[in-house]
Amino acid sequence: MSAAEDSASRTLPSISQRAVGRTLCSPADRAAQHRPVITARPLIGILAVLLGSLISTLDSRITSFGLADVRGAVHAGFDEGAWIPTAFTVGQMLMGPVSVWLGMVLGLRRLLMISCAIFAVSNFLLPFSPDLRFVLMFQMVSGLASGTFIPLTLGFVAQNLPPRFVVYGVAAYVLNLELSLNIAASIEGWFSDYWSWKWIFWDTALVAPLMLVCVRFGMPSQPINRALLKTADWSGIIYAGAGFSLLYAALDQGNRLDWLNSGLIFGLLLGGGLLLVAFVVQELTNHRPWVDLRFAASGNFPLLFLFIAFFRFSILSTSYIIPQYLTTVQGYRAMEVGGVLVWIALPQFVLAPLTATMLRFIDARLLTAVGFALIGVACFMAAQLTDQWIGDDFLPSQIVQAFGQSIGLTSLIWLNLQHLDPSQVLTFGAVLQTGRLFGAQIGAAFVQTIIRVREQVHSNYIGLHVATGSLLAGDRLQDYARAVAGRSVGPPDADARATALLAHSVQIQANVLAYIDGFMIIGFAVIGMLLLMLLLRSPAPQEERGQDSANAYAHRS
Repeated sequence: MSAAEDSASRTLPSISQRAVGRTLCSPADRAAQHRPVITARPLIGILAVLLGSLISTLDSRITSFGLADVRGAVHAGFDEGAWIPTAFTVGQMLMGPVSVWLGMVLGLRRLLMISCAIFAVSNFLLPFSPDLRFVLMFQMVSGLASGTFIPLTLGFVAQNLPPRFVVYGVAAYVLNLELSLNIAASIEGWFSDYWSWKWIFWDTALVAPLMLVCVRFGMPSQPINRALLKTADWSGIIYAGAGFSLLYAALDQGNRLDWLNSGLIFGLLLGGGLLLVAFVVQELTNHRPWVDLRFAASGNFPLLFLFIAFFRFSILSTSYIIPQYLTTVQGYRAMEVGGVLVWIALPQFVLAPLTATMLRFIDARLLTAVGFALIGVACFMAAQLTDQWIGDDFLPSQIVQAFGQSIGLTSLIWLNLQHLDPSQVLTFGAVLQTGRLFGAQIGAAFVQTIIRVREQVHSNYIGLHVATGSLLAGDRLQDYARAVAGRSVGPPDADARATALLAHSVQIQANVLAYIDGFMIIGFAVIGMLLLMLLLRSPAPQEERGQDSANAYAHRS
């Protein structure tokens, strides 16, 4: 018997996470005659995991849009309240890398049912919190519970649909993400205007039991794998989860605390960096590594991971810059912002199945490039921004962005799946979650800092032209003074109000120029990613990927 055959015949407890993934694919991936067919049960299970991805993203986005209401309800200041959304996503980041391993140990159904129950209870109790400490605790618990939802979604979809329908499952997953990202503002605004801030958390708490029922009746039961529990690479799991979580917290709070000028941010970055170095050393030296880093660094995988992380950066043009402009410059409320972002969400119902159909006939690399290119075009269109723009003025760029996001993300995920053998599908779910969250936060930290700095620079440059004694400045002040004279107590009060109006005008123009810079930076970054896509190679045939996986596993064994 060859080394590879001997390795493949060993018992489950002695194999690594990537190889153990085959047991969750069995018998569908080990025997061609058992390929999945569409029946009611797996469709219910797929509905469950899609609900999970919707809950996970929607909860985070709604909380961000409704943060002011939550802060006010628990009497938290701006600085303390800024940790509320951070606590939730740090919990997701902590659970993301380990969720696949827990699914192998406990079984997908058992793990997701436990997570659903914990999430529902935690989100239901959060609005009753007496102070900020309890809010942060419940947010962390909810994040840990929902951190299992997205990593397990793609794996279950890929394993329980016939091969020709998997691409449509991927499109449904992308549709879920895009909807939850872009309807959150409308939902939060409606709750705030007509119901209560408490529904920011209760809405997903009520959906979680539905997900639990779908998990219970749509997923097969699996025994607890106690042997795998005993042979776990605990050090690697702890190093990765804690390291990514500390770095995420530092990135999320860095702009507010002025980065390395804050001892807290410096400590978080240092601690997270050291833990990730320890994780890499652990995985490279361990006989049974939790993650095969050598395999992950081979072929197209580094580039594909970079593209996953960059995608969340590229859509900051709609998820951050446009809402910031509408709120800061035009004074829009959350529901009004949602009315603009909905033009990203609504076209997805048509674009998602259309993209999936195109991927059956067109190279995924080409469509990925087309999607990213459209996002870049949308950014340059939005960069024509002026202080007169309102929501409707963003409509053309929003439509182009909608096409780009749907085509780009669906094609990118499908391209990743084409490079995986079935045993790696679940692990890819954890990689996708980590890249998605980490890429989004790196991008957000970068864009927020750039916009803040550029606003200060533009404010200074514009202020240099508003000199005392300047004819133009004097005329503007006189116009302002006349406009407010009827509502002022004498000329001195009118002059003071005129000066305040001129300062506000300078600030508005500086903000607009900073947002334009943000759009341009994202647009040029997209061009850089398109050039990197030229390095992508076509995926190997399925048989070759399976042989490579077996050889890698045999080498480690």
